[in-house]
Amino acid sequence: MIYLADTANIEELKKLFYYFPIAGVTTNPTIISQSNRRLSEILPDIIEIIGDKMLHVQMISDMAVDMVREAKAYKAKYSLGDNYFAKIPVSKEGFKAMPMLKDAGINVTATAIFTQQQALVAARAGADWVAPYVNRLDNISSHGIEVVKHIVENIEHFKLNTKVLAASFKTVDQVHRVSMVGSHAATISFEIIEMLRSHPMTDMSLDWFKRDAADLYDIEF
Repeated sequence: MIYLADTANIEELKKLFYYFPIAGVTTNPTIISQSNRRLSEILPDIIEIIGDKMLHVQMISDMAVDMVREAKAYKAKYSLGDNYFAKIPVSKEGFKAMPMLKDAGINVTATAIFTQQQALVAARAGADWVAPYVNRLDNISSHGIEVVKHIVENIEHFKLNTKVLAASFKTVDQVHRVSMVGSHAATISFEIIEMLRSHPMTDMSLDWFKRDAADLYDIEF
């Protein structure tokens, strides 16, 4: 499973790209609003940080033709290549837009997915990635991990050229469990990424190594 950063906070992204094997960045209107900056201001900064890593940008248009126009406009304005993915909701207009975008040479991430069937329809419509929302399903007494598992099984069973990008996490355990059911990727907040890469026993081990190495490691470098 690969990891993406679900944030538009530039300082967080700089920290993550310094040490963590981040495969890309996902954004949506809520994340952009938390940055207190306009999309036109923040996208250039994100693009500079990520280089050729994946960039998933949410479309906000209601109609399919406008979603396509919007996706094309972002791609042209920022000279984006194959690492650019237009995030399209699994609505009637979204499903209509997906094959139109693929015909236009634009990658598609189907978003706001809450059922296995929504993901399967999006895959049939040409989506490169499908993004089920794990924690939001758990919050309504559904089973987010199970939905991800069923989506992965469908993709493998029908041999579809689509991958699962699990989203919406509140705990490290949720990330762990989607990896165990075969999710191809997870997009995670800065806070959760920081928690999943650390452990108090790791910190203690490093302290022990430092103590035991005193006066023993005498080779200059």
